[in-house]
Amino acid sequence: MVRYFLSGAFLVWSLGFLWFAVALPQPAQKLATDAVIVPTGGAGRIGRGLDVLDNGLANRMLVTGVDPEVKPGEFAAQFKVPPEQMECCVTLGFVAVDTRGNASETAKWVEKNKVTSLRLVTTDWHMRRAVGELDRQLPGTVRVVRDAVPSSPSLATLFLEYHKLIASRLAGFLNL
Repeated sequence: MVRYFLSGAFLVWSLGFLWFAVALPQPAQKLATDAVIVPTGGAGRIGRGLDVLDNGLANRMLVTGVDPEVKPGEFAAQFKVPPEQMECCVTLGFVAVDTRGNASETAKWVEKNKVTSLRLVTTDWHMRRAVGELDRQLPGTVRVVRDAVPSSPSLATLFLEYHKLIASRLAGFLNL
């Protein structure tokens, strides 16, 4: 009986991993939202968020999980953000150190800024876990548009992120 259970569990895990690796989230359509949220940590995320601002698809941007050592001027210089855009439209969040922290920092910023819709920009392999964490933190009235940055993740990255997703879902299920 134990053998059947373990075989079944392995089959479910294998099919889940196959789905996770093959059906990565895609970039979003050109939908306007109140804000764009960009967790740090992956190539192309901040550039994509700034493109969303530049194209008028959002009015404000939160970059969550910024290293406390980074100064706004350094950020602006590195990503070629004009001073007036930094002043009006870009908020750097320095509190978060992980995906759960990104969601918490985002929820507080969303409440403070009365955001009712947001575009989450993160890497394709990270999207499912980031959205899951956000869903637990945000009120149900906030609409979240998923805007995945395409990547070419290694098998190791997919394997690790799949297990982080499982752990995140279990933590949510157990209210941890």
